[in-house]
Amino acid sequence: METIHISQLQEHIGQPVTLHGWVHTLRDQKHVQFLILRNRTGSVQIFHEKAANSELAEKISSLTRESAISITGRVAENTGVRLGGVEILLEEFEVINPAESPLPIDPFAEKESGIEHRLNWRHLDLRAPHNRLIFEIQTTAEMAMREYWMQNQFVEMHSPKLMGTASESGAELFELPYFNTTAYLAQSPQFYKQMAMASGLDRVFEIAPVFRADPSFTSRHTTEFTSVDVEIAWVESHEDVMACEEEWLAHVIQTVLKKHGDTITETFGVKLTVPELPFPRIPMAEALNVLSEQGHTPEREGDLDPKGERLLGEYIRKTHGHEFVFVIDYPISVRPFYHMRYAEHPELTKSFDLLWNGLEITTGAQREHRLEVLEKQAKEKGLNLEPIQFYLDFFKYGCPPHGGFGFGLARMLMVMLGLPNLRETTFLPRTPNRLHP
Repeated sequence: METIHISQLQEHIGQPVTLHGWVHTLRDQKHVQFLILRNRTGSVQIFHEKAANSELAEKISSLTRESAISITGRVAENTGVRLGGVEILLEEFEVINPAESPLPIDPFAEKESGIEHRLNWRHLDLRAPHNRLIFEIQTTAEMAMREYWMQNQFVEMHSPKLMGTASESGAELFELPYFNTTAYLAQSPQFYKQMAMASGLDRVFEIAPVFRADPSFTSRHTTEFTSVDVEIAWVESHEDVMACEEEWLAHVIQTVLKKHGDTITETFGVKLTVPELPFPRIPMAEALNVLSEQGHTPEREGDLDPKGERLLGEYIRKTHGHEFVFVIDYPISVRPFYHMRYAEHPELTKSFDLLWNGLEITTGAQREHRLEVLEKQAKEKGLNLEPIQFYLDFFKYGCPPHGGFGFGLARMLMVMLGLPNLRETTFLPRTPNRLHP
């Protein structure tokens, strides 16, 4: 017999069906039994008269919540049932895998357990529809990202995650033994994206894990996260990169809104809107003046801290009516050596961060593609050129001007859904004290 979805039961009134799922609740009365079966597509009431089959009734009575079962029965219309106006008249069922009792967490409790305890039992935690919804939205968002890229002649790349040298800086690196040498987990696909530009691929993207040995325990950091990376060639400035990102992001949000907008509002209380283009731009120097007027000085000179991002986001919302803002023209002191600098203002880089509702979700820039300038800027940053010679070689044989950005997938979902913690939007977070499950 064909297995159907619970959402399809109205189309099968009077017909026998087979369903799989979990025991959500059981009401074991004197003469009848009501079982709520739940799976990814919904919930349905299963009805059984004890006198019809006493052996079956005993099996039902022994069921525990969240046991995995398979049932067969006939679909009956019942307008008194809140779950879709149908129920299943049970004929037979099989316990596929019983659940131990009591459950270590109750994913359907009115008051949730703390996030760390929930993560210890993530496979149960994700059975709650609102948690599963996060990853359904993530799937839609990634599909929309790829849809835009495919429509605009991008090529997908898969860069190595084992590297012989740092991809960003010497800090926050995970080291591991690699035969007779030392390898590092990739902090970014940055060098390889630029190699793709030198290779003539022109437009590339990657969705992949990156690793940062960051000891932070904040709500916005993990040691492994999914980075969405884009690089495009033949740009005139970082403005080309920002224009690409805002158009891409608007397409993603529009697609998510169309498929999940009402559910997002109902579940998370967030009204998702498609942003107007172009996004506001504000130079870092101006952003720091805005913060100074509000009595705030960021912790790091020439950069934004979390409070500064939040205050700036509020300012942009009030002055521009916009959720997004590109903070541009960062000083060279807080940017890596490969960011291009202005010829007329060599102390500034052609770089940007994108904030969404006061949280950074993107870092990007036009890259420096001139070998002699790259070498000079690397030396100014105190870097030894020998370990990055393979990277410098990319620029010896005709590399076009290019730029790109790195985008945090879980951060995007966190802001999109108004959630307080990155761990909520990460399937299995990795933090300084979490390597399991």
